[in-house]
Amino acid sequence: MHDYQHVISELTLVTGSAGVFDVVIDGEVLYSKHETGRHAEPGEVLDLLRAHLGPDVPVYER
Repeated sequence: MHDYQHVISELTLVTGSAGVFDVVIDGEVLYSKHETGRHAEPGEVLDLLRAHLGPDVPVYER
């Protein structure tokens, strides 16, 4: 997520019972374990973020 810190104003991990969680970015649910019934695969949330932002958003310059 570091690569997109310049375009995310708020990132929230909303936890629930029994290990259920949602990843919410700027008020929009990006990933929901409750909806999918499984943990995200490695890199899956980042791929969803990239798709959400679109191809024209450059990565953060370090």
